[in-house]
Amino acid sequence: MKLEVACFNLDSVAIVAQSKADRVEFCDNFEAGGTTPNFEDTQKARLLFSKDLLVMIRPRGGDFNYSEEEFNQMKQSILEMKNTGINGFVFGILDQNDHIDFERNSELIALAKPLPCSFHRAIDYTNDYFEAINTCITIGFKTILTSGHESKIELGKETAKEAIIQFGNQIEIMPGGSLRAANANLIKSITKASYYHTSAITDASQIANLIEINALKDCLTND
Repeated sequence: MKLEVACFNLDSVAIVAQSKADRVEFCDNFEAGGTTPNFEDTQKARLLFSKDLLVMIRPRGGDFNYSEEEFNQMKQSILEMKNTGINGFVFGILDQNDHIDFERNSELIALAKPLPCSFHRAIDYTNDYFEAINTCITIGFKTILTSGHESKIELGKETAKEAIIQFGNQIEIMPGGSLRAANANLIKSITKASYYHTSAITDASQIANLIEINALKDCLTND
């Protein structure tokens, strides 16, 4: 089982680089739930972490329905970031009815090529969860980060399990959202996913905890 760690600062990236984790999702602004990091920090993160590094593309916190100006900002960010040596992008756009915005997400995926793209937890705010997953597959996303249509994965574990049963051979369904070493065995036993997501933040520092990362990774890899 593999583990992705969301890093909201370079200190966290440096810690994850020392850990057993497999991938970093690099972003800014913990309070907003993650936004696009700046170009210079992305370059530094790439130097700090030698494994897969994905970058969040999100112009602001709040909902996932963006203005034309914000959408243009997302496009510009992808064009700027794709040549920094990163391994992919993380984003998600919904329309005003909380459905997947087919055209805009498709446009971003085209801009990101050949880098793969993950759809983030905006999926958990969609009206029709399973229809949304199918749309992500059609658009060309490679991974979906999800709490199973709930606020955290413990509440949505059964729905995430069903998503993996239905779509797991077409797209990577990655459980996350308050995933910790303390509940990892439960989530793993229910969902049987192959990739998991955590911030591994255990205090008010907004910095990932090395002991937590490694304990979580051990839970995922031990039978």
